[in-house]
Amino acid sequence: MKGTSSSNNILFFIVRNIFLLLLLTCHGANFAFAAAPVGGRGGKWDLLSSNIGITAMHMQLLNNDRVVIYDRTDFGASNISLPYGKCRYDQNDTSLKVDCSAHSVEYDVASNTIRPLMVQTDVWCSSGSISPDGSLVQTGGFNDGEKVVRVFKPCNGATSAICDWQEIPGALIQRRWYATNHILPDGRQIVIGGRRTFNYEFIPKTSWAHNAYSLPFLVQTHVPGVENNLYPFVFLNVDGNLFIFANNRAILFDYTKNVVVKNYSEIPDGDPRNYPSTGSAVLLPLNLQAQDQEVEAEVLVCGGAPKGSFISAQNHSTFLGALNTCGRVRITDPDPKWTMETMPLARTMGDMVTLPNGHVLIINGAAKGTGGWENGRDPVLEPVIYRPDNPLGSRFEVQNPSPIPRMYHSTAVLLRDGRVLVGGSNPHVYYNFTGVNFPTELRLETFSPSYLDSSFDYLRPQIISRAPQYTIGYGQHVPIWFTVPRVVDTNLVKVTMVAPGFNTHSFTMNQRLLVLASENMRQVGIKDYQINVVTPNNAKLAPPGYYMLFVVHQTIPSVGIWVKIQ
Repeated sequence: MKGTSSSNNILFFIVRNIFLLLLLTCHGANFAFAAAPVGGRGGKWDLLSSNIGITAMHMQLLNNDRVVIYDRTDFGASNISLPYGKCRYDQNDTSLKVDCSAHSVEYDVASNTIRPLMVQTDVWCSSGSISPDGSLVQTGGFNDGEKVVRVFKPCNGATSAICDWQEIPGALIQRRWYATNHILPDGRQIVIGGRRTFNYEFIPKTSWAHNAYSLPFLVQTHVPGVENNLYPFVFLNVDGNLFIFANNRAILFDYTKNVVVKNYSEIPDGDPRNYPSTGSAVLLPLNLQAQDQEVEAEVLVCGGAPKGSFISAQNHSTFLGALNTCGRVRITDPDPKWTMETMPLARTMGDMVTLPNGHVLIINGAAKGTGGWENGRDPVLEPVIYRPDNPLGSRFEVQNPSPIPRMYHSTAVLLRDGRVLVGGSNPHVYYNFTGVNFPTELRLETFSPSYLDSSFDYLRPQIISRAPQYTIGYGQHVPIWFTVPRVVDTNLVKVTMVAPGFNTHSFTMNQRLLVLASENMRQVGIKDYQINVVTPNNAKLAPPGYYMLFVVHQTIPSVGIWVKIQ
């Protein structure tokens, strides 16, 4: 798919030819909302590795289906050595001045293998984003890493000596520790906030934007001694402005003019949602199907901890119950109002992952306490699926539990095959494996939502293309062929594009799903179908770069393919 009308450059989809004969009697039934398999809660857990060498504090999926993972350099020696006898010599390190172990790894999804990577400066509690060329641009950290920019370029078959982190010292004007990044329509990144840093800046620097710019909203939402506004939730709105949520309220911000366009009302319960209270948030799917209407955007903020929780846990070892509420707001409304919903499980330090079918997975975290060293109790082992299009009161569904507690410093990211990669958990100042409530966690696992259950294979499109990746343009009409083992309900097929996000501290930066406009879907063979989709018409809807494209049939997604929009 090269973004052209030529039929020689379009996607071809080939059916897997899998039939579940037992289910053929269901032919003609309406599966608009494919349910969890019979027998109770949905979803399945699989252990991928019992020891990846580090704890997965930060994770980013790349467009070669590898995941960059890192923790921090001053945890002490990790459980995986640097290759070729390399060592890191750092007199500023607070743990080891000479460290021959790795604190970053690359996980290969296809081979289920780990490769050690080398970071030179401390990446603890940093931020990042995928640039339009597919490189991970990571910003800031702690100590000697707080003003460093690091770049990791995807590479296949390269040796560790070639394919590794590249560091740019002093590339940031201000220290960026607990900051948030977002990719912009012009391909730059904006880096917002951080501990005691009430401003923003851009990467890369340009002649017209080379300074740090004050953002008083971060001062207004800062609670002395507690903060509760670190890692602010940032989303690019459809008008090109930024929705920024910090503590318990939000603004719409025009970063090009340094002007607040709109102040949103405080979330109704008034409780804090950002670190260290540590809720999570997502931009709900952007529906582009009605081409003659303006695109609406909604944000969902879930979990966190009530006021006073951090001081109670930190100073008195009293762990208050986490929040069990979500606030949902249509940020494009002229007079936006919050709608509150109640989760089946209270949760702080949870992660929210947008799935290919537009549902949201809420996973990881604790039922008591807050983020921070030793501040959490009562792990929440059960994920929850949120279905945003269901009627209010029927959107949540509890899933099967993991056997592994995922507390502070846990992560979760969507993979191209529809699974969710889950790792991390280390609520300790150093690696600590014994004599603690929640030992440092080195295991890596996946959660497979119920749409991956084999009982739904007869509904599942399969995507196999001529090339591993395709380039598309904005506002283009692209025909797509696909096949499904059974008769397709043409009213229940959609095509989605999902941006891979950077996950840390219960927030996935740049996470974004678009439901593409489609037209003229028709059957072209016994099991073959064609659907014509229209790509997003501007970079405010879909910033340039790589996305995973899925065909979804009756809420059952195909395996995705990588597309690059530019």
